[in-house]
Amino acid sequence: MRFTKMNGAGNDFIILNNLTERLDHGLFPSIARTLCHRHLSIGADGLMVVESPAQGGDYRMLFYNSDGSEGEMCGNGARCICRYGYENGLAGETQTVESPSGIVTGARIDQRNYRIRLTNPSVIDLNRPVDALGQSRPCSYIELGHPGLPHAVVPYPGLSRLTMDDLRELGKALRWHPAFPKGANVNFYEITAPDQITELSFERGVEDFTYACGTGTASVVLALTLLGKVSGENVTVTVPGGTLRVTIDRDRSNVKAIWLTGPTNIVCEGEVRDEDLHI
Repeated sequence: MRFTKMNGAGNDFIILNNLTERLDHGLFPSIARTLCHRHLSIGADGLMVVESPAQGGDYRMLFYNSDGSEGEMCGNGARCICRYGYENGLAGETQTVESPSGIVTGARIDQRNYRIRLTNPSVIDLNRPVDALGQSRPCSYIELGHPGLPHAVVPYPGLSRLTMDDLRELGKALRWHPAFPKGANVNFYEITAPDQITELSFERGVEDFTYACGTGTASVVLALTLLGKVSGENVTVTVPGGTLRVTIDRDRSNVKAIWLTGPTNIVCEGEVRDEDLHI
């Protein structure tokens, strides 16, 4: 079984091309849990599978978190898979990718940088405060796509001086908070300058912080744009794995498009030989 490992701003993925591997879909949760384990196998935040299109796209993307749960979408993963699609002849420099939460369009900027149009929000709640660890905390709640990928957008003053360890218990508490019936990716942010943000993301399915969360970054910028705190035009977001940029096209409160731009990196390609993988 051939694989490619990539990362987008430190958010890393294993890609399998099921157009050639022809594996049964029921195997993918187990494959994800096995291959994504960082000590016992290749290691990654998630598994992405390339499949035949069903809605007229260039191809279809399936996404599985490292715990084997199926995800609705992944923004950094979509940028990586657009590069994979282009370099493996599945699509041109502009492409259409089908995902469980809707159609994602991607564009090649140069060899390593890709821009994608994310699925539009299905839920926007700019004022959903939550009580966690004995304190009421301001929060916005965003779901991108249909079905919606859930995000809690949480301001945290002084975030740029903190580490993931400082916020891990709060991240866990918010990720499972009953205010979020699907659970949520928890995206802590601090505005550090005009149109500049620092962000840390605790992701469901990984159940820990990751180096980047593309849909989470987009949700942060979307919420802050609608709240009038950033312009929504090429907003720069610094995450542990690098820098992402987000643009929100809108007509007043009507969101027309969400664009995410950032780097990709092909880490390695090869053959899976993991003897704990039973397929």
